[in-house]
Amino acid sequence: MTEAKIEAWLEEDRAFAPHEEFAAQANAQPSIYADADRDPVAWWRQQANRLTWASEPTTTLEWELPNARWFADGTLNASVSCVDVHVKEGRGSRVAFHWVADAEGESRTITYHELSRQVNRTANALIELGVTKGDRVAVYMPMIPEAIFTMLAVVRLGAIHSVVFAGFSAEALASRILDSDCRFVVTADGAFRRGAPSPLKPAVDEALTSCPDVSAVLVVKRTDGDVGWVEGRDHWWHDVVERQSDVHEPEAFGAETPMFIMYTSGTTAKPKGIFHTTAGYLTQVATTYHYVFDVKPETDVCWTAADIGWITGHSYIVYGPLINGVTQVMYEGLPDSGGRDRWWKIISEHRVSILYTAPTTIRTLMKWGHQLPASFDLSSLRLLGTVGEPINPEAWMWYRKNIGANRCPIVDTWWQTETGAILCSPLPGITATKPGAAMRALPGIYVAVVDNDGNEVGHGEGGYLVVTHPWPSMTRGIWGDPDRFFDTYWSRFPGKYFAGDGAKLDPDGDLWLLGRVDDVMNISGHRLSTTEVEHALVGHHAVAEAAVVGASDDTTGQAIVAFVTLKLSAEDAEKDQARIIEELRQHVSSTISPIAKPRQIILTPDLPKTRSGKIMRRLLRDVAENRSLGDVTTLTDPTVVNMIAGLMETHASSED
Repeated sequence: MTEAKIEAWLEEDRAFAPHEEFAAQANAQPSIYADADRDPVAWWRQQANRLTWASEPTTTLEWELPNARWFADGTLNASVSCVDVHVKEGRGSRVAFHWVADAEGESRTITYHELSRQVNRTANALIELGVTKGDRVAVYMPMIPEAIFTMLAVVRLGAIHSVVFAGFSAEALASRILDSDCRFVVTADGAFRRGAPSPLKPAVDEALTSCPDVSAVLVVKRTDGDVGWVEGRDHWWHDVVERQSDVHEPEAFGAETPMFIMYTSGTTAKPKGIFHTTAGYLTQVATTYHYVFDVKPETDVCWTAADIGWITGHSYIVYGPLINGVTQVMYEGLPDSGGRDRWWKIISEHRVSILYTAPTTIRTLMKWGHQLPASFDLSSLRLLGTVGEPINPEAWMWYRKNIGANRCPIVDTWWQTETGAILCSPLPGITATKPGAAMRALPGIYVAVVDNDGNEVGHGEGGYLVVTHPWPSMTRGIWGDPDRFFDTYWSRFPGKYFAGDGAKLDPDGDLWLLGRVDDVMNISGHRLSTTEVEHALVGHHAVAEAAVVGASDDTTGQAIVAFVTLKLSAEDAEKDQARIIEELRQHVSSTISPIAKPRQIILTPDLPKTRSGKIMRRLLRDVAENRSLGDVTTLTDPTVVNMIAGLMETHASSED
């Protein structure tokens, strides 16, 4: 998608600017940036009043690079700010979650009062099993309400949860349990995917063969399958939790008490245990949810279409929304569980007003056609969001037109597991958005795009994205490895947090994310983002999805290899592969530059994706470089990458 085309759209359709009616009622007004800039630390202290404090802090920021402490002498309980306060202040009858199961027809409605009762029961059950302050509890669960009860109960006790995505293997689960020394595991016997049961407990049992220090496993009954059992260690949820008192008196903990550990991939094989503490994290997720999503708790129904196994689920399904007291949809299934129109049924039935999802999912929905959403009443939607990776302008426009009816603002958010909360995003009601741009840093956040020497680049230039000032929800480190924390995030550009992402400033100074820097290719001395080439490919009318990687090249240093799925049927694509490939190469050449023309384009019916929907570009790099493949256990379909390797080999043979 060319900048000229984007500019043409902006000229043709002034709806990219905030609607006057929306802007007048927006939570964020234009003065918010100046208010924060006058004294950012004081501004964040004001935002901390969104929390329920047992004792108010008298300090705000203590900063000795790379270690920050926010509101350190205050005390609070995280679950009180999320649950108890709403019941105490008369909002107990408000719906907290409409839970929608994988199978159509199965659902639960949970009010804040019921949420309070279930969190208290779960906390009392965990006490009975031996959980105390500071203990680590592994949570390996599907998208069911008990997962949220567990997370809130763990932090209620001053313990630390480590949620592991339920699609991970036994080996991945074991490594995370061992790294954080978890002594307790909460899981389910299984989950459902497209109506079929998928066991979980066997993976836990296998993982625990190498984790002898785990003393208790709490298991939710979700399926009718047989379950392996270790007497004395394993306990059914319905036996232990449901007989507990629904009253629990919370203790107040220090603001810097660790809340959770979340593992994220790094440049080495060992995942990084990113950990967050209480008050700073809660302040920023609550504040960003309020302003970025413009939530009106009395009327909105919000749906963050993510999994609690990832940071998006932590920050914008659990903690941020609950502090704001909103009503949410929580969905167990896949986008096509029960049919490719399932999402639109859910939005229509529950009158969802705010939808937040990943560009990968948007492109999948786009591939299935605009006719499906067009057959449902989506008029309840008033704001759309994207998360997880840069969104290509074509998908942004499709989302706006076919889901948002050209009236819903889109907030394209940038943040990471490490940042804890959104750092860059348009603010609805203020920002005139551009398709695919994160636009600027939020109030109280300071970022820059710098060159190799750490100097800020000018408008129209690209480089590395850094954060120049501490922020409340920043990670406090890598669990058990402070040296790795400093080396990974703070050593590349002294005094600045290096996010690991490339970015560019357009001629107006607005921010465009270019993906991870290891996805930035050097072609004959020219730096090209894989994301930029992917955007160009997906902008072609025949392309459904594309993934681009850099591969070694004797002449140019690196060459571009593109893996493309088409909107055409496999039969049609097979008939005229050579013409399609050449047309796509020329399209990229004309859209970006002849330098950006892919050396190879491999047409494939699918791309390797994790169970959360992200394309595994690391594996595609292995294929392009003819290296042995790494771990494929997290893929939805591990056979896909072998199929692509075969196509790559065939392509190379045909060129010879």
